[in-house]
Amino acid sequence: MDCDAVVIGAGLAGLECARTLRELGREVHVVEAADAVGGRVRSEAIDGFTLDRGFQLLNPAYPMVRKRIDLAALDLQTFDAGVAVRRDDALAVLGDPRRAPKRLKATLSSGYLRPSELLALARWAAPALGPVPRLLAREDVSLETSLAAATVDGPLRHEVLEPFLAGVLADDSGRTSATFVRLLVRMFLLGSPGVPAGGMGAFPRQIADHLPGRITLGTPVVAVEKADDGTWRVVADGASWSARAVVVATDPVTAEGLAGVPAPEMKGLVTTWYAADEPPTAERLLFVDGRRPAGGPRGPVVNAAVMSNAAPSYAPASRHLVEVTCLLGAEAPAEEVARRQAGQMFGCGTASWQELARHEIPRALPVQPAPLVTRRAVALGDDLFVCGDHRDTASIQGALVSGYRTAHAVDRALAG
Repeated sequence: MDCDAVVIGAGLAGLECARTLRELGREVHVVEAADAVGGRVRSEAIDGFTLDRGFQLLNPAYPMVRKRIDLAALDLQTFDAGVAVRRDDALAVLGDPRRAPKRLKATLSSGYLRPSELLALARWAAPALGPVPRLLAREDVSLETSLAAATVDGPLRHEVLEPFLAGVLADDSGRTSATFVRLLVRMFLLGSPGVPAGGMGAFPRQIADHLPGRITLGTPVVAVEKADDGTWRVVADGASWSARAVVVATDPVTAEGLAGVPAPEMKGLVTTWYAADEPPTAERLLFVDGRRPAGGPRGPVVNAAVMSNAAPSYAPASRHLVEVTCLLGAEAPAEEVARRQAGQMFGCGTASWQELARHEIPRALPVQPAPLVTRRAVALGDDLFVCGDHRDTASIQGALVSGYRTAHAVDRALAG
């Protein structure tokens, strides 16, 4: 037998599971199909720019991030607490008055602070500010239903909240669990999201540093088999490992093939990265599009930002990095359509932008319908386990929680 447990997959959940097992005194080995750790949280260097695999932010308010990650070592570079909204006639800026008091005047003059809608939105958001167990105990409905029940119906909802949440949830249908959205709103109110100076990929690498010599990369697992002596055998092309327990910490579709766990519906995003000689804006804000053609759908872009304004380490000196993210449906929106809409959102020309990379991620996030299920079984029986954000909540917090609790489940099983 090679070790106590083999973890298949070196994403956030798999790495946290393996690290926790090591802390519990278990011998563990991680097998990863890709050539680097991180799963969906990875970065690459192109022409001196740091490009994350899709637009991602790390919220330091996540409880598991505070508990398990050395944030000081990551040197988090944060966006300003607010959002810029492209309207038909102008660009409006809304800021959190607690963390961005310099934006108070612009916020007050944005045209979005209508007392009746503000009161309705405060009524809707109030459960997010109380104890989490009380929030989870509430009856859960879809986001659309909950906003309607709270009579949130005006420009603040349709031009700001919904476009912003579409990028966060990778969904603009309104079918997402209202409880899940309130949990995210709670985190946005408590923390200022940002990116590590070395890219989002530095985040999983920090966890992997606790597992020296225990990670095999570039090795897709093809089968998980039960041996005659009761141990598990993890089979890859040209290699195999035997262990008392196996944790399948892959994406949900791969997990279904290896462990028989039904995969949830997944939602996709596509991010295009551009190099620019001049920044399209000096703002350290996320831009959303509040415009909606009469009787027609919104444009495909859910958010855009000048990454190098908030994270100077992402671009070489005197250059600037722009991200443009769209929802990924049956097919990706045309690049020129997204580029044109992004230029309108910033209020600038885009002809000189140089496309650096385009990341299409069809399995960006699992759906989170109502009623929200915050804990799914990780022990499948007979010392076979599964973990990932599809077993908890579709977030970095959910992935870390899943890995942590799965490790403890494995430890208990092995002790028994």
